[in-house]
Amino acid sequence: MKRSVWRATSLLIIMAFALVSCRSQKKITYFQDVQKNEEPASRIEWKNFTPVDSNKLVIYEPLIQPNDILKIYITSINKEASSFFNPLISTDVTVDDPQAYGYLVDSYGMIEIPVMGSVKVAGLTVPQIRDTLKVRLSKYLDNPAVRIIFNNYKVTLLGEVMRPGVYTVQNERITLPEALGLAGDLSIFANRKNILIIREDAGERTFTHVDITNRDFFKSPHYFLHPNDIVYVEPGRGKVAQSDIFYRIAPIVISTLTLIAVILVRFQK
Repeated sequence: MKRSVWRATSLLIIMAFALVSCRSQKKITYFQDVQKNEEPASRIEWKNFTPVDSNKLVIYEPLIQPNDILKIYITSINKEASSFFNPLISTDVTVDDPQAYGYLVDSYGMIEIPVMGSVKVAGLTVPQIRDTLKVRLSKYLDNPAVRIIFNNYKVTLLGEVMRPGVYTVQNERITLPEALGLAGDLSIFANRKNILIIREDAGERTFTHVDITNRDFFKSPHYFLHPNDIVYVEPGRGKVAQSDIFYRIAPIVISTLTLIAVILVRFQK
């Protein structure tokens, strides 16, 4: 008798979990319409915002904007002469603030470099700024070399990801899948068809939804994230449905288990 009762209890518990956890595979698979053995893209094009055709892969280069911080290090054959252009580089600096090592782009899009004076950097990419500085430095240094690091390139991931937070980008370029990987991937309840990207560009804030289950996402201007992008992953219907089912069946399961416990106690007597 006891064995049959326990079997019935186990069956009820398994059915409850099945109802709660059932989820369609199609709703959680990425890039669903990618064909096997598909021919690779024939060309790579470097762009900032311009859409390209289906045979090109868009590679994003971030544009510097006011309030960005650039870490700039200048060298040349004459080390002593180069030191005049690197007043921020000091072995005595132990502050953790990135501004202690970098140039803050002001509201006019300018930075102030010793000897050289003001340099406009807003609206340029890091390679373009490097080339501009090398041309101007050639008046003062022989064979100048310029190294620039985008010091405050960060993105924010919120919602149905495993580790929400603000992530600093080290290599000055990051894709949405890479950012989701940093955050531990999407949770099983994430809505992969409607990920919101909040972006500020030229003083305007845009709100765009992307579907990462579709391969056309690779050609989207939002495949590469921009500095200070906010990515919000909303919960899918599965999470809402699961919560609803749980609260509906929980009282039934608890009542059933209570009844079985009472019956077992009686039979033991």
